[in-house]
Amino acid sequence: MNTTFNLKASLIVAALLSFSVAQAANLTKAEYKAEKTRISTEYKADKKACDALKANAKDVCVQEAKAKEKVALAEREFNYTGKAADQTKVLEAKAKSAYAVAKEKCDDQAGNAKDVCVKEAEAVEVKALADAKLGEQNGEAKKEASADKNNADYQVAIEKCNALADAAKDGCVAAAKAKFGKN
Repeated sequence: MNTTFNLKASLIVAALLSFSVAQAANLTKAEYKAEKTRISTEYKADKKACDALKANAKDVCVQEAKAKEKVALAEREFNYTGKAADQTKVLEAKAKSAYAVAKEKCDDQAGNAKDVCVKEAEAVEVKALADAKLGEQNGEAKKEASADKNNADYQVAIEKCNALADAAKDGCVAAAKAKFGKN
């Protein structure tokens, strides 16, 4: 289950990050304002559609609506300004939104399975944010982003070890430390 979630989450983030951001600086001021109204209207409709749901399904639906709105607003800004910094903000919004939705979905689980789910969601977010950072800088930032990705994977591995006991847990932790260079 956790591997399936991790794979799905990774694919979702990869898909979000791989979508080419719309052409930069192609909105007029009037279109920019109209786009804000459209996004707001769409968000309200998406949120209203969640009212029919119950419990965590409703929470997930609302989080998805918020995520969609945040990404659309970031894309709108980039489409208006065309600035590289705004393009990075689009990637960051996609990463943070995907994390928020994934984390909300983890609430359907309990115990260690929930802990692992949350750690996997966090790892996917850290990796996506690191990829966004890689796009804007190089040199030291690339080293830092790579270290962030490695640490996120290590945290997931350790959380999975927490489900084990005694010698099995010790072996799992030792293997994770060796794999991720945390001796």
